[in-house]
Amino acid sequence: MNNVTRSVAVVDDEVSVGRAIQRLLRSVGIDSEVFTSGEAFLDALAATPPYAPACVVLDIQMPGLNGLEVQHRLGGSGLPCIVITAHDDARVRSQAQAAGAVAYLRKPFDDSALIGAVHGVLGVPPVP
Repeated sequence: MNNVTRSVAVVDDEVSVGRAIQRLLRSVGIDSEVFTSGEAFLDALAATPPYAPACVVLDIQMPGLNGLEVQHRLGGSGLPCIVITAHDDARVRSQAQAAGAVAYLRKPFDDSALIGAVHGVLGVPPVP
């Protein structure tokens, strides 16, 4: 299998969830960096030199800036967002999709669904 060298940002206030996603991505050769808040992620993007992930896996329910607010601040950046949430709500789903989310996954999600969404963003062909 080809190793993908582009990094994926994982933004989730639950440390255990962020680490689990990081391990899952690593298992298929994808590097990632975990952020426990939307603010920390946005700060990394604004740093010098800026952090430049290929996409972001973004939790909706977080203290401080929630995922929708982070997604709104990313508007126009071209950074693909894969939204994850434990609290599926039709209004929130609609807002995330309207803001350009490339995938919307409800926790607990199927590992292959997340890997497929990330591979889609990175342009990695699906594994048969």
